[in-house]
Amino acid sequence: MEKFSYEANGYNRSEVNRFVSDVIRETEGIITRVRKQNTEIEELKKELQHYKEQEANLKDALLKAEETSDNIKKMAREEREMIVTDAKHNASRIVNEALLKAERIELQADTLERNMRIFKKKLRSIMDQQMAVVEEIELLELEDK
Repeated sequence: MEKFSYEANGYNRSEVNRFVSDVIRETEGIITRVRKQNTEIEELKKELQHYKEQEANLKDALLKAEETSDNIKKMAREEREMIVTDAKHNASRIVNEALLKAERIELQADTLERNMRIFKKKLRSIMDQQMAVVEEIELLELEDK
C-alpha cells in the first residue's frame, strides 16, 4: 500500500497523481495482456478446428483406402492398420497439445481477470480512503470558519 506525505491541504498531490498514473499504467498493461491472451485463445481454437478437420480428412482417406484395398488383402491391411494407428496417434497428440495450450492460456486469462478484480477493489478502497480524507479536511475547514 502506497503511503503519501501530508501537506497543508492534505496529501501531497504530486505523489497521489504519480500513484494514480502508475495504477492506470498497470491496469492498461493488464488489459493489454488479457486482450492478447484472448486473441491467442481464439487463434488456438481456430487451430484446434483445423486439426479436427484434418482428422476428419484422415478418416475419409482411410475409408477410401479400405475400399480400394480389397485386391491386396494381407499387405494392404497391415499397412492400413499402421497408417491408421499413426494417424490416430498424431491426430490425438496434435489435438491434445492444442487443448493443453488453450487450457493454459484460459487459466492465465482467468488469473489475470481475477487479479484485475482484486486490483480494482484495492484501487476503489484507496480512492474511498482519499475521499474520506478530503471530507475530513472540508469538515475541519468548516469548523475553523
